[in-house]
Amino acid sequence: MKFVLVPAGEFLMGSDETPEALARDYPHYPKKRFTDLFDEAPVHRVRITQPFFLGQHEVTVGQFRRFIEASGYVPESVADGTGGYGYNPAYDPATTRRGDAFEGRDPKYSWRNPGFAQDERHPLLNVTWNDAVAMSRWLSEREGHTYRLPTEAEWEYACRAGGRTRYHAGREVAADASAPASLLRIANTFDADAVSNWPRWQDFALTGHDGHAFTAPVGSFEPNAFGLHDMLGNAWEWVADWHDETYYARSPAADPRGPDDGSVRVRRGGSWHTWALYARCSYRNWNSAQTRYTLVGMRLLREVDAAPR
Repeated sequence: MKFVLVPAGEFLMGSDETPEALARDYPHYPKKRFTDLFDEAPVHRVRITQPFFLGQHEVTVGQFRRFIEASGYVPESVADGTGGYGYNPAYDPATTRRGDAFEGRDPKYSWRNPGFAQDERHPLLNVTWNDAVAMSRWLSEREGHTYRLPTEAEWEYACRAGGRTRYHAGREVAADASAPASLLRIANTFDADAVSNWPRWQDFALTGHDGHAFTAPVGSFEPNAFGLHDMLGNAWEWVADWHDETYYARSPAADPRGPDDGSVRVRRGGSWHTWALYARCSYRNWNSAQTRYTLVGMRLLREVDAAPR
């Protein structure tokens, strides 16, 4: 894995955009989609007091395969026998109770098979929060460094890379970095390439092409100002925190680590199948720690070793 040193610093976390402001740029979304974003507020200043190394890319299929082979770890989708989720062109979401976009759970789907072709360079999918923690602990024991999932604050700080726009601007300051179409340059999200498989959601697809109907090899898109690729799109990324919709109102100013307990863990960044509204730097989503899904992967953090005394 390649890691990038992210410096200590401070930033404004969250979003205070009004539903009216969002509606202007996302005209096809029902108003409730905007009012449901209240957990992104209030905007609050956060200090990240220690530098850290963050994976330049999301963990890949090949990297996870090597972890499995070396450690003997059995991912939850295999261990519990229920499998994961996957793409099946014959599956119709309208025929199911939940209306889920993907088929599952089913033992035929797992990190090895999300229902479409991937090679070793593609982002890992169908892994649980517990799987991600297991890999980070194994790496820590094997290498003598501390690997872990980033906190939600560390993740958003690294994603924004000094900016305050909806999407990161790439390596250069971009005037259009709050426009949904700017994602085509920096992220693999739900666009004209993907919508052919889900025509019922045509109104929510970006009208341009990013060249990938499913996942893209990691690093295929322009990095942000910190040199990190795919912080938005390609695969949702588990972070360490429990989710609490009111946490921002009481979050400590320095190095917040989220609530002490909860029922669901946060995931960030959106995926190859994510609509533009939900691929913003501030957007928060969550699932149980046992959730495995064909859109969800991970990115690891390595702590900077303390200087010898």
